Amino acid sequence: MNTTIIAFFNNKGGVGKTSLVYHLAWIYSELGYRVVAADLDPQANLSMLFLGEDRLEELWSEGKQRNTIFGSVLPLCKGLGDISDPHLEIVADQLALLVGDIDLFQIESHLAESWSSFLSTQHYHQQETQKQIISAFWRIMQNASVAHQANIILMDLAPTLGAINRAALIAADYIVVPLSLDFFALKALTSLGIALQDWRKQWQEKLENKNLITDIKFPLGKMEQIGYVVLKHSVRFDRPVKTYQNLLTLIPKIYREAVLNNPGDSEISIADDPNCLALLKNYQSLMLMALEANKPIFQLKPADGIIGSHFTVVKSAYHDFEVLARKIAERTQVNK
Repeated sequence: MNTTIIAFFNNKGGVGKTSLVYHLAWIYSELGYRVVAADLDPQANLSMLFLGEDRLEELWSEGKQRNTIFGSVLPLCKGLGDISDPHLEIVADQLALLVGDIDLFQIESHLAESWSSFLSTQHYHQQETQKQIISAFWRIMQNASVAHQANIILMDLAPTLGAINRAALIAADYIVVPLSLDFFALKALTSLGIALQDWRKQWQEKLENKNLITDIKFPLGKMEQIGYVVLKHSVRFDRPVKTYQNLLTLIPKIYREAVLNNPGDSEISIADDPNCLALLKNYQSLMLMALEANKPIFQLKPADGIIGSHFTVVKSAYHDFEVLARKIAERTQVNK
């Protein structure tokens, strides 16, 4: 049985996506789940959060086997065989990291060519090779899950609609969209919805081709939308109140129409929208402390500089992320 993969994705940057994956991975591990956090963003910010600069530099060092997602997929892309066994960094007893790599961008064009050829060719052997390449991320993550005996895989992606993310998202069973309260995020939702619907349709139609017979396991391209998370940033006093209120009603409408392809006339606020998984507070004041301590916000202690009212905020953060984690687990039917 394949392990459930949940992707956290928005093609707009700066919405707190990586921090969300990082904290949810820790929460799930503390709730008793066995978790693999998969960093498929070439910027590798998730890996930096988990490991710190020194350990990441070791893993990226030249002259060594690249114990990263890039190292696992490289033999296939170079025509030297199939994917190699993934290396996992054990962060905690229940939590492992599939390490990101700044060189992952090198396979972007390779994946783009494979996708184009996969859709156009009718030749069996060519389809076999292309499908093997496109499904590489999914197979690496499933192998990592087996090695860690994971219940759940959380995937972090770059804010682009390129070939790397297409292959990664096809691997996802479910998608959570992180959002911020601004019009740029709304604009990104429209292009996101179009891309996801096109990719799902193209992949699944090709898989239904009776001539495409293979022994290679592959993702089904479910990419089921389970909702969005709004990350509230610091209050901007220069933003008109009316503009802010408009965003609260526009986000549910745009998400429903563009991402779910379910147009409707009714207008509801984020607070009443069943597609809204959470409206998370801004924890910016504690984020620097968390980065310094190399731990999530809700694990900060007095030794890390937590004093006074910060204790209340730390407890609040744990509660907020726990509620969100349980809601996602319920919607994806992930069990321990």
